Amino acid sequence: MNIQLSDHFTYRRLIRFVIPSVAMMILTSIYGVVDGLFVSNFVGKTAFAAVNLVIPFTLVLGAFGFMLGTGGTALVAKTLGEGKQEEANRIFSMLIYFAIGLGLVLTMLGIAALKKILLKMGADDAMLGYGMIYGRLVLLGIPFYMLENMFQNFLIAAEKPQLGLIVTIAAGLTNMVLDALFIAVLGWGVAGAAVATALGQCVGGLIPFVYFARKNSSKLSLVKTRLMGGALFHACTNGSSELVSNISMSSVGMLYNAQLMKVAGENGVAAYGVILYVNFIFIAIYLGYAYGSAPIVAFNYGAGKKAELQNVLKKSLKLLLGTGIVLLSIGVLFAGVLSGLFVGYDAQLYAMTVRGLRFYAVSFLLSGFNIFGSSFFTALNNGMVSAAISFLRTVVFEVAAVLILPLFFGLDGVWCAITVAELASILITIGAFSALRKRYQYL
Repeated sequence: MNIQLSDHFTYRRLIRFVIPSVAMMILTSIYGVVDGLFVSNFVGKTAFAAVNLVIPFTLVLGAFGFMLGTGGTALVAKTLGEGKQEEANRIFSMLIYFAIGLGLVLTMLGIAALKKILLKMGADDAMLGYGMIYGRLVLLGIPFYMLENMFQNFLIAAEKPQLGLIVTIAAGLTNMVLDALFIAVLGWGVAGAAVATALGQCVGGLIPFVYFARKNSSKLSLVKTRLMGGALFHACTNGSSELVSNISMSSVGMLYNAQLMKVAGENGVAAYGVILYVNFIFIAIYLGYAYGSAPIVAFNYGAGKKAELQNVLKKSLKLLLGTGIVLLSIGVLFAGVLSGLFVGYDAQLYAMTVRGLRFYAVSFLLSGFNIFGSSFFTALNNGMVSAAISFLRTVVFEVAAVLILPLFFGLDGVWCAITVAELASILITIGAFSALRKRYQYL
């Protein structure tokens, strides 16, 4: 059954529509995690810690793809809802071409700044060597990583979420198979992990590009266009919350690593790396739901269907609560199993990781509401409110928590910082929904 944005969404229809997006995000996270899994078990914890120092930096650069993708998708979906398909195609094409150029620039800047970034985070000589090898190679894939992030959103607006899932599976399998080949078989170490990641990103970015460049059956296609300053500005400002959120999470990740180097040294960074990988997969569920449901919200907002807007919001909040309870339970009950996959070879590191993951898992109950809230306002083309939620959540509250709590609670304070930030953020999210309910009539 083909589901369209103009449909009425029951629970079953809503879940079916967002499942491909959720699966895409989970698979994207898993194949990113595979690098760490192979590096930790085949190269060692020093190399694993070094890779974890680099990853937040690469995510900062890739975040520009999320900005253009989420902000652009909201604008394109709204334009489609208004019945302006040709204009939607021109905006879509312009954003894709712009992202390619921006990605090339960010790659060059990233390579130039890499060594300084690693030294700022406290990398010693051994970690610096591993980090430079991994970072320089993986940064070559940034333009494709940005396209991959954008197409995950645009394929939903084009009503082709299943194609997005297929592409993500292909990219993920490419990365995982090459990780096994390059690291476990050929012994290329961190260089093999980086090359495998970059090639996986190429698959994820190029397949959708070819699809949209040719005649296709979706609502969108790549056409001749020009630089449209107004649309670009609108997409960037509207997607700024996702940029802020991703850059902030990555920057805070760097801050966590710096704090952990002081409090617990290399083991602390390695333990946080494991927790971060688990977090990637769990948060991917929320991100996938947010990205999958955003075009529905944007389309119905553009079409003036307030009743359907209310319907999607109410069902989403109930689904997020149920998901949060499940993820919290998994994080607490299976902390030992998840930690053992990465660092079971080191008893002290293993014990530290299990304890940290159980503290961190409480945040999974809350984070879905804040992620969805920010995405919801992006879909309503209110980038300012969306950005405010993201900025306060991932910069103000979490930075304050990770700087202050360790002074009183030591290492446990680092692990609890995220939950304190999510608690503070949910108050902001509730306040935003309450303050703007009459303006958008979603309640």
